[in-house]
Amino acid sequence: MMIDRIRKHLSTKLSLTLLLLAIPIFILSLGLLFVRSRDNVRTEATEHAESVLNTSMQRLQRYMNAVETATNYNDWDVTEYMDPDTILQLTNRVVRLNPSVDGCSISAEPNVFPKYGRYYSAYTIREGDSIITVVEEEYEYFQKIWYKTPHDLGAPCWVDFYDEADSLEVTLDGMIASYCKPLYTADKTMVAVISTDLSLYRLSKIITQEKPYPHSYYMMLGEGGRFLIHPDSTRLFSQTVFDNADPHQQADVIALGHEMTAGNSGNMTATIDGIPCQVSYQHVPGTPWSLAIVCPDDDILGDYHRLVYIILSVLAVGMLVILVFCYRLVGHAIGPLNQLLDKTQSIIDGNMEVHIPRSLRADAVGRLQNSFATMLQSLNFHMGSTRFTAEQTKRRNEELLQATQLAEEADKRKTAFIQNVSHQIRTPLNIVMGFSQVMREYVGFYEMTADTIKDELSDEELKEITTTMTHNALLLSRMVKMLYDISKTGEVNEFSNYSRETVSCNQVMREALGYVRLHYPQVFFDFRTEVPDDFCIQTCRHYLMVSLRELLYNAAKYSSGQLVIARVQLTKTTVSFIVEDTGKGIAEADRDLMFEPFTKIDDLSEGLGLGLPLSKRHMQYLGGDLTLDASYHDGCRFIAVIPR
Repeated sequence: MMIDRIRKHLSTKLSLTLLLLAIPIFILSLGLLFVRSRDNVRTEATEHAESVLNTSMQRLQRYMNAVETATNYNDWDVTEYMDPDTILQLTNRVVRLNPSVDGCSISAEPNVFPKYGRYYSAYTIREGDSIITVVEEEYEYFQKIWYKTPHDLGAPCWVDFYDEADSLEVTLDGMIASYCKPLYTADKTMVAVISTDLSLYRLSKIITQEKPYPHSYYMMLGEGGRFLIHPDSTRLFSQTVFDNADPHQQADVIALGHEMTAGNSGNMTATIDGIPCQVSYQHVPGTPWSLAIVCPDDDILGDYHRLVYIILSVLAVGMLVILVFCYRLVGHAIGPLNQLLDKTQSIIDGNMEVHIPRSLRADAVGRLQNSFATMLQSLNFHMGSTRFTAEQTKRRNEELLQATQLAEEADKRKTAFIQNVSHQIRTPLNIVMGFSQVMREYVGFYEMTADTIKDELSDEELKEITTTMTHNALLLSRMVKMLYDISKTGEVNEFSNYSRETVSCNQVMREALGYVRLHYPQVFFDFRTEVPDDFCIQTCRHYLMVSLRELLYNAAKYSSGQLVIARVQLTKTTVSFIVEDTGKGIAEADRDLMFEPFTKIDDLSEGLGLGLPLSKRHMQYLGGDLTLDASYHDGCRFIAVIPR
């Protein structure tokens, strides 16, 4: 019954045939992969560990080179200027200028400085962000390893030792790596030893920044195999790699210790603390130390061991997948027809976003699928053209609407500006014309000469009339010049007519103050300068003078009759002209508009809204800028800065 069914169903028959062919090949391939992968994993782990070790070694040497360079670069000062103050300053400079250095000491030979007796040792230490420099209290430092070793060798060397705070509290308490160097005078007489310290705790943090595996760790051995760096802090400086190592059961650990203490480099497999590990080690050049990275086999081969369970699962799932895949292979041959039916129904429902891919099949199903794809492409093209035309029309309508709004806004601003100009010009013009008419009628009616007018009108009245007329005439002249300056023609022509000239900073500010005092005699002006009167700069005097007048004019106008201060300050590259008043100031919301042309913060105030924009533009012409000091709250403080 089952055999007859298999014979009748081609898809079932093909599925079983493909499955019988694929199972042996599948099992053989996985078995070979399992055998070869173990060797590849170990090889890659060794290469990865060596790469990480090389990186850590380079990082370590970079810090050690920085310490050596800092020491060698500065030691000549001691022999050149052999005195206590120089020694103190030098140790401070070595630590302060070199972030890699934790401490530095210079210890003199006995009785080098008779004033201090047998001992003199200067020491500088870095504690957090602080640097402390002291003269150490007297103690027998001549037998310390950091002094005795370079003294006996007569050459620079690296040493490691455990230092406890004995003579002073300002000491690197703990494990220290130190670069020590004897110092000689010109006649080859040894006078001191300079010792530059690097905390082994910080050195350990530098080295262990990168680990190849989660449970891998670094260890560094010193002379005799003593642990200098190890994750178990109880072993540091107190144990060696040979301690508690059984020659019969831990011969690999002893061999590793001899390899590292001999200054060799390489890779070994060793069982450390009962854990099989892969160890890569290198000698640290210029030192008696050796650095190693220990990678447990559980980390290296953890994925490999899990691969066994994965393979069994893959075998079971793979056979099932192959069976299902083969069974559906025949059904997949007519699958495009079902897809075409679903997508055709979606098109009928109005969804034109359907995508029908083209088929590479040459049979009837493939040709039918390609015909549907061509038809759908044509429909989408025509609908896309229609949609594009509609979007273009919509976009152009939006652009026209925006342009219309901009034109209306520009027309409103133009109307407001014309009204403002008319009002601002009409007010002083009416005053001038009114006084002129009064004087003309007065003279015509009484047929008086100038002398008789003088007899009829007091000097104070004549002075008030002429002052008022002059003030308003100057207002008219100032507004006309502003309108000319703001135009493009005025901008180009005016600036091209002026060249750079020698300008006295104090003199130009005094002249600007004198000009504004004529308009506002009731305001008190205070001039303060930080530069000498003979200090000059090369700039355009006209534009500088116009800008300063406008700043002083505005300050006087809004100072409420109080104090206006004008300052001249100097920096290395610029000169600052500062004008501050005690008026009501400018609200923070209005500060973005104060440098916009034709914009007035107060519509009822005098002016055209051009003073500050023109002043800022003039300062930019001169290579500087004009800004409002936001930190000043008693009024307004404007700062005009130009290069020296």
